[in-house]
Parts: sequence; structure tokens; C-alpha cells
Amino acid sequence: MNLYVLRHASAGEKRPNPLLDKKRPLDKEGKQQCILVGSYLNALRVPIDLIVSSPLKRALQTASLVGTELGYESTIQLSDELAPGGTVEAFQRLVASLSVYDNVLVVGHNPSLSQFLGAMINTSGKANIRLRKGTIARVDCTRKPGQLISVIDPRYIRQLYMSVAKKSRRKTSRK
Repeated sequence: MNLYVLRHASAGEKRPNPLLDKKRPLDKEGKQQCILVGSYLNALRVPIDLIVSSPLKRALQTASLVGTELGYESTIQLSDELAPGGTVEAFQRLVASLSVYDNVLVVGHNPSLSQFLGAMINTSGKANIRLRKGTIARVDCTRKPGQLISVIDPRYIRQLYMSVAKKSRRKTSRK
């Protein structure tokens, strides 16, 4: 199984009230990050079989926007294991239950996702991987420990997209 681990996109500043923070939506930059990540996965022709998201609004919006870019038509599965405060053991049980799929996208929050990723690729669980907002990582879970294939930051995708867009323009000469 290929597990794509996506940290939710930009959602502005954290709110001091936890009830309001759960309902914090993506901001304009976050929506653009989702479109970029979805376009990136679409360009790689990644067939996502299942999307699992944290129930918090910003993660669900991220999953929905990326899924739309990918043409994902099934429902997005919600999982409390991906919510802030989830444990590594609960996440590993979730991943084990998803092993019947080939390509799974999970959307969650930091610092939990960084810890989950570290536990998946290192038996001691001490790997430290920084996941900025909108960053996607791919882990090959066919054996234990998992193998980290890639970590892509949305800033890199934006630069890549801009360099390709500039070079693909047709040159015109006016005499």
C-alpha cells in the first residue's frame, strides 16, 4: 500500500478557544495549496482509492479540495485517530485496517502527523520529519518499517508549476 500523508493546508492563526479552533476553515492561501497538491498528484496519475480525514473543518476541507482535483467521487472517511491528540498506536491500527487498498490519502494535523510518520519509517519511532501546512509525504507500507519515498512541500510545487508555465509559452516574434 502507498500511504499519502497530507498535513492540512493553511488555515490562518490558531484560535485560543478550542471549540472555535475546531471550526477554523482554510484561508485563501490554503485553498490554493490544496489545488496545487491535487494538481501535482493528478499529474503523477496517482489513483487514490480512499481518502481518510480528521473530522476538523480545515482537514476535511483540504481532503475535499484535493479529492475534487483528483476526481475522487467516493465519500471521505472521517477518523478521530487523525484529529489532534491522536496516538501512534491508534494511527498504526488505522493504517493496518486500510491495507486492503493500494493508494490511500490521509489528512491530519501536526505535531501528530510528524510523529505518526516517524513511527512508520523508523522502528524506534525517533525520525523527525517536518511537515509544513499542505505538505504531502508518500510512504510505501508493503513491509515494516515503511519506506519514505517522497516529501513534497507546496512551495516547491508552486515553484515547479511556475517554471513550467513560463517555459511552455509559445515564443512569438513581431517584426
